[in-house]
This record gives sequence, structure tokens and C-alpha cells, in this order.
Amino acid sequence: MRWEGAGRPIIWTVPAPEVDSNDARRELARRHLHICCPATAEGFAEWAGVKMRRAVATFDDLHESLTPVRAPHGDAWILARDEPLFRDGAGPAAPARLLPSGDSYSLRWGAERELLVPDADLRSRLWTSRVWPGALVLAGEIVGTWRRSQGTVTIEPWRRLSRQERDAAEKEALSLPLPGVTGEIVVRWDD
Repeated sequence: MRWEGAGRPIIWTVPAPEVDSNDARRELARRHLHICCPATAEGFAEWAGVKMRRAVATFDDLHESLTPVRAPHGDAWILARDEPLFRDGAGPAAPARLLPSGDSYSLRWGAERELLVPDADLRSRLWTSRVWPGALVLAGEIVGTWRRSQGTVTIEPWRRLSRQERDAAEKEALSLPLPGVTGEIVVRWDD
């Protein structure tokens, strides 16, 4: 499936692979843990749309390849092979990023959303009941949203941005590889 924002998706169908459903669920859980960690069986159940007992059984099956951690939202798990990445710590944050709708960084639920965006009113602007906008991230913090229509990128900051921050966001917008757009990208500020 290829989906380009609010545009119509392109869907290819292929024969289902010959795979045991438990093996497939374990692989899905490993991918979830790698991208959305630290994670819990409950979070995996919600994210993957599987029943809680199956999610718990899947995490039990993976137990030897998991490392328990204390996360801001409580006890959770990471893949043992990913532990060195956590111990190394993060490098410097990019000056600006325009994360697309549904990016794995912002694809969170419940208390994890509160960690990313503490203000409930601002959370409702990012995680709407309809098509989600993208997230404006400056120096590692979500500080607004963005959308695009053809070659126009509209950025809605949630606070007053410095000239340097605006310039960084515009530079990021102008570098986007927008399919089907010919000519210049136009950045519009909605603040």
C-alpha cells in the first residue's frame, strides 16, 4: 500500500505468505518494540489491533530477547539488541524536522502522547479525530503542525518562533521531496 497524505492510496494485492500466525505476530511485536519502544504488551495490543491475551502471549514468547526498563509512563520492555542504542544516548537534535502524519515518532497512544505534548489542547491539534497533520519538531520538541496542498506547505506553530527557528523550519519544508510537485515549494505560516 502506498499512501500520500490525504490523496487516494494505491493498493497492490499479492498472495498471502505461508507463515504461522504466531511467528508473524512475534515479528510484528519485534518491529513495534524496535520503533515504538519502550513498549508494553498493552500498548502493542492497541497499536496492532490484537486481543490483549494474544499480545501478552507474544511478549511472553519473546521474553528472552527483551530487556525490562523503567520508562516515564511505567515499566516497559525494549529489545535486548537495542539496549546499546539507549546507552549511547541521543546525538544532537536537528534544528527542524517536518514529520509526516503517522510518523513512528508521533504514532503514540495514551500516556505516551502526554509525554510528547503535555498540553491537552495542543495534543488535540496533532492527534485530531480526522486526518492527522504532520508534526513540526524544533530542536527535538514538537512545537506545531504542518500540512501540504500540492506545492504549498502550511506550518502552524504553537508558540512564537524566533527568526532562526522559522528559517530552519522553512529550510526543512523547501527540502521536502514532494511527489508530483513541479516548481517552487511555497511555505505559508498560519500563526
